[in-house]
Amino acid sequence: MRTINWGLIGCGDIAIKRVAPAMCDLEGHVIKAIARRDTGRLAEFAERFNAERTFSSAEELIENPEIDAVYLATPVNLHLAHTLLAARAGKHVLCEKPMALDTAECDRMIEACERAGVLLGVAYYRRFYPSVLKIKEIIKKGGLGRPVLARALAAEYWDFPEDHPFNWRLTLAQGGGGPLMDFGSHRIDILLDIMGPVLTVSAFTDRLLFEREVEDSAVVIMRHESGAHSVIGAYHTIGPHGDELEVFGSSGSITMKSLNSGTMQVTGRGGEAEVLQKPPHDNFHLPLIEDFGLAISQGRPPGITGRTGRETSRILEAAYKASRQGLTIRIQG
Repeated sequence: MRTINWGLIGCGDIAIKRVAPAMCDLEGHVIKAIARRDTGRLAEFAERFNAERTFSSAEELIENPEIDAVYLATPVNLHLAHTLLAARAGKHVLCEKPMALDTAECDRMIEACERAGVLLGVAYYRRFYPSVLKIKEIIKKGGLGRPVLARALAAEYWDFPEDHPFNWRLTLAQGGGGPLMDFGSHRIDILLDIMGPVLTVSAFTDRLLFEREVEDSAVVIMRHESGAHSVIGAYHTIGPHGDELEVFGSSGSITMKSLNSGTMQVTGRGGEAEVLQKPPHDNFHLPLIEDFGLAISQGRPPGITGRTGRETSRILEAAYKASRQGLTIRIQG
């Protein structure tokens, strides 16, 4: 495999804990440069992860001819502009989730990258989890009979001070929404992957505890093309951490109390149960970045493309509209 010279734009929590360590651990991946508007941590970050160059702007990094691909670890509102710049410069783009503020921005990102002949991927890394792959295998082999219902719950109690580094995720301008946009998007993506395309969406997005411009509590109900139903909850208002996933069919069910743990209980119609251990990689992002590097080297699409990311953004957009207008929204082609 050819060496991939990465430019990492943004060096916040995800970049430090997962993205940069994955690039360092993977053979054939090099962090060539990093960019951050707040230059206070640039030198420390560069030294820790052996980055050769530092820049105070994404534009300078993207223009560097040594860069093959950029990872956008930036607030959602910056994804479009940085992707357009990268595409014009001939750089491949791997973008944090959610892909953009709305579907129209997703379309512009996809069009720019396709026109430039560069790859565009989105960091819905849970599709690489062995547990998710196993659920899809069980369904495909008929182990649950006909899939009827899936349920995902994501909950973290968020009551951060205004100067907290995560606070941009609580603003419409930068994050585009609250917990539904942030970690709820991961669950929408997983249920699309497991249950298939969606026909209709309804939702409630509310401020139950906090006075914010975005929701602190959200529930989304989806009807899939197969006729099956899905329910997703995304909450900043529930005390214990929640990361649940359940799939129910006509002849069995799969229950995961913690998706990130990989522990699955598969139960048959008669009540017989089997517990499987399918833990993810210690670094959740590593399989995602490894796949994207192979896609560049092999001249193929990445496992999670811009069009994949667009589907989740379509549902997010429909969910917020459904909540505002008290409607059930039909997802168009």
